[in-house]
Amino acid sequence: MAAHTAIAGTALQLRSLVKASGGLELSLAAVDVPSPGPDEVLIRVEAAPINPSDIGLLFGPADMGTATQSGTAANPVVTAAIPERLMRSVAARVGQSMPVGNEGAGVVVGAGASAEAQALLGRTVAVFGGAMYTQYRCVKAGQCLALPEGTTAAEGASCFVNPLTALGMVETMRRQGHKALVHTAAASNLGQMLNRICLADDVGLVNIVRTPQQGDLLRAIGARHVCDSSAPTFVDDLTAALAATGATIAFDAVGGGKLAGQILTAMETALNRAATEYSRYGSATHKQVYIYGGLDTGPTLLNRSFGFAWGVGGWLLWPFLHSIGPAAAQALRERVVAELRTTFASRYTTEVSLSGALQLDAIRVYGARATGAKYLINPNQPDPT
Repeated sequence: MAAHTAIAGTALQLRSLVKASGGLELSLAAVDVPSPGPDEVLIRVEAAPINPSDIGLLFGPADMGTATQSGTAANPVVTAAIPERLMRSVAARVGQSMPVGNEGAGVVVGAGASAEAQALLGRTVAVFGGAMYTQYRCVKAGQCLALPEGTTAAEGASCFVNPLTALGMVETMRRQGHKALVHTAAASNLGQMLNRICLADDVGLVNIVRTPQQGDLLRAIGARHVCDSSAPTFVDDLTAALAATGATIAFDAVGGGKLAGQILTAMETALNRAATEYSRYGSATHKQVYIYGGLDTGPTLLNRSFGFAWGVGGWLLWPFLHSIGPAAAQALRERVVAELRTTFASRYTTEVSLSGALQLDAIRVYGARATGAKYLINPNQPDPT
């Protein structure tokens, strides 16, 4: 077998550029198709999801309500204004045309001479390699997750970020000595995965949603404790669910606003229901909220009514995986592969090409990061003629 298959020419890659003038520019760049080194493979990318973490890099702090489109249908250019007060937050990326896309999947069409690389030739693989919104991506063979025979690229495209995040939340709960957990924005793809994990592993889970429809969606797939933050009884409902489950750790995708503080206060109230004596310092049981998203980019508001045994911090997947070590991280990946079509199945509302992802109508939908509006990019999908 040849050491590698050469694919000559150029490919399209989606780029995000912050200009010194204070504007954002999204465009498709023509890049050379790389030739794989000895321990590398070349992937024809066929599916890459648009995750909230991707949107953060794609749009930066731009006001997408100001977005305009120019160029051609096949090669659009989108520009949007960045408020002057927010330019400091992206000073380090000014003038850099940055590739986007954390994860994706496709077929290995070229491979280096190493045995590990050659073994992947012709296989459908998933990869968390960055710069995945491109037609061809060259990565180390060791970065690839070979998918089971018959698995499509779309089925494997989201097998890193959401599945490992959901598993990481449960693992963090266990390692820190908690027995149940709370999750916000819980009707998302990630939230549905977390619900399936907790049902399978008999872990108590309190799901916080923002609309009655989201609550109905979760109950339909077996969620036991669902609290709607838009309901007038939200705080009472949350406190009752916390008392029933004993949850003392939460993972918050919202970030800004008063929700994190409401969770801590409800945890304290639930704990005090079982208290046998009064303490002016509150419950001695530690209550923890980890913020892992920014659906609300405003300040996190805490009304200190939950004693002194509490913490609020950030949580990110990749530092967590590094902290548990390669063996434990690999065990989580193996579970994802084994349950890819069940526990960790992802659902997409729309599949678009690279140019389709830069249409203003599409940006308005996936940029809202709303539940039930998850987009999948197929970089090799032909544009309509």
